[in-house]
Amino acid sequence: MATTPSHSTLEALKGHIPLIGLTGGIGSGKSAVAQRFADLGATIIDADDIAHRITAPGGSAIPAIEASFGREYIAPDGFLDRAKMRRLVFDDPSALQSLEAITHPLIRSETVHQAALAHENGALYLLFVVPLLVESGTWHSILDHLIVVDCPPEKQIQRVMQRSKLSQAEVEQIIAKQATRADRLAAANTVIVNDGDLADLLPQVDALHQMIVKSMSKPTNSA
Repeated sequence: MATTPSHSTLEALKGHIPLIGLTGGIGSGKSAVAQRFADLGATIIDADDIAHRITAPGGSAIPAIEASFGREYIAPDGFLDRAKMRRLVFDDPSALQSLEAITHPLIRSETVHQAALAHENGALYLLFVVPLLVESGTWHSILDHLIVVDCPPEKQIQRVMQRSKLSQAEVEQIIAKQATRADRLAAANTVIVNDGDLADLLPQVDALHQMIVKSMSKPTNSA
């Protein structure tokens, strides 16, 4: 049986276990990088995964979303109608604020719970995958190291169109709402370049994993 986590904030974990952030623009390849880190022994805490679970049938965000936006934003299968909600929040900043007021505290609470539980259970290090990490402005003082996955915008657009069946205009609209490429690169401690294939990508992740593990022997426990 899992123990009850003894840390109630991410700040409380700092210095006890490496706290690594992973971000990048949509279609940059964060998932492939995170999977490789997981294969190497990192504990992955994925904000998108948490967001999907709290907006799934019976998810903790569904009642408040239905109350705030109406039943029409809940699909017949009980999931949040993400396409319909995406169209709404792109056109209405106040709707985005209302949605974030519901989801962000729930995501934050689950992130802290997963992190504390992983630490209690002996995780090697924690990798927080957060698409809007730079935009949030809340992670800088928490993380020991920030990794940004980067690729040219045209590759982002191509990848997202292929996987999500969105139009080029829709993908460009999403990119325009995110931090600029320059802002992400300026915030990074390490940049993983993902403009080729897995043969180019994986050695970069492997080398970074070794650096993080090596840093764990230092008294500061920072990456």
